[in-house]
Amino acid sequence: MMLIEWYSVLLEHLVGDKRRPRAWDPAVFGGIPCPPKSEEQKMVERVMESCPFKAALACVGGFVLGGAFGIFTAGIDTNVGFDPKDPYRTPTAKEVLKDMGQRGISYAKNFAIVGAMFSCTECVVESYRGKSDWKNSVISGCITGGAIGFRAGLKAGVIGCGGFAAFSAAVDYYLR
Repeated sequence: MMLIEWYSVLLEHLVGDKRRPRAWDPAVFGGIPCPPKSEEQKMVERVMESCPFKAALACVGGFVLGGAFGIFTAGIDTNVGFDPKDPYRTPTAKEVLKDMGQRGISYAKNFAIVGAMFSCTECVVESYRGKSDWKNSVISGCITGGAIGFRAGLKAGVIGCGGFAAFSAAVDYYLR
């Protein structure tokens, strides 16, 4: 009987509620010890983890990605430079490049706004909850998608909320 009790206690400490989290310090395992961070490093970390920096980074990244996506989609679209008044006329290179630029700028602005909205809401949700987990991205995806879809009505807002939340959950699951 004593062996069974000892085994139960051992299991509680190994896989049960009494299990302690391990500190994964490289110095403990014979790795290269890290020197303490300087004040400048701590300041840079605080700036890079702030909500305004994250929002600005998402805005710039969204603008660049949206511009590239817009130019790409314009490049494969057969109607770029098409004139409905004269359907048999071949568009000039200048007209095609102008349409590609306009579409690139349009996509860039939209992606920048969506990126900034998502980043801001995720940062606010994370600050409010005090946790950094997958629920933050799902909640902020729902808020962002709902706000974008709500311009077209309540049903579109609900669908946008669900779609953005599901997409955010999928991306978060894949990246974590």
